[in-house]
Amino acid sequence: MNRTLQPGQRSEVWIASVTGEAELLYSSDDVLFEAPNWTLDGAALVLNGDGKLWTLNVAGGHPVEVPLTGVPDLNNDHVLAPDGTGIFLSANDGHIYRASLAGGAATRITGEDGAFHFLHGVSPDGRELAYVSIEAGDFTRPGRLMTIASDGGAAASVDVGPGHCDGPEYSPDGKWLYLNTESFSTAPGHAQLARIRSDGTGFEQLLASDSVDWFPHLSPDGRLASYIRFPRGTQGHPADLPVAVVLVSTADWTTPLQTWPLFGGQGTLNVNSWSPDSGHIAFVAYPLPDSTKD
Repeated sequence: MNRTLQPGQRSEVWIASVTGEAELLYSSDDVLFEAPNWTLDGAALVLNGDGKLWTLNVAGGHPVEVPLTGVPDLNNDHVLAPDGTGIFLSANDGHIYRASLAGGAATRITGEDGAFHFLHGVSPDGRELAYVSIEAGDFTRPGRLMTIASDGGAAASVDVGPGHCDGPEYSPDGKWLYLNTESFSTAPGHAQLARIRSDGTGFEQLLASDSVDWFPHLSPDGRLASYIRFPRGTQGHPADLPVAVVLVSTADWTTPLQTWPLFGGQGTLNVNSWSPDSGHIAFVAYPLPDSTKD
């Protein structure tokens, strides 16, 4: 089922500079937009909303629907292909698809293996996808890190411990997968940031914190990263909470360079939303009439 706004709620698409400034690009009280990607030319954002895919010019204007066929309603897991013309998509039927950003027919990649597949990463050479597998679509079960060839075939498991994991995303050089995981804590839902080499070795925690940290996204130049910080005790990555988008150096995950508090969570920063020049990130806030941005 597609997410919708609560009465009086808005979805606000923001663009923030690594120097700290943030600008409201677009606001809607009709469609709940989620999870911005940035196109390769830096001219537009790609979002989902109401089960559809949209582009939004960063110079202003309104979202324009990408006319896709052959794919069910979409969720907020979508990643652009490295060539800048294609996009990989997760749909509400639990499968991963590939389509063109220009629109047209989508092609399903994942097979019927008894699991739901939630896409998060594509390797820099475009040949491999990283996703989270949820057995039988049962969200009481932990997500497992998997990889699959971008044109389909057999999937491979990557061992990151027994705890739930999410958001696996390749580093710009393809050597690492960055993710959040509960494998470093016994507290329910206490996700922390981690990485593992693409060959399945070197699993390590990046940041030990009291907050619940999700979705690490590296900048294209590999020097910076963003993630979303949930309140302590949060289980999963729910909507409608006071959260923060955090900017750090990949040389020091412990010291925030910038922090943008907002009301949101689910949909705010699910996918990599870095601009191609590594100078800006995009995210979505969902203020209610009685909530504030800060």
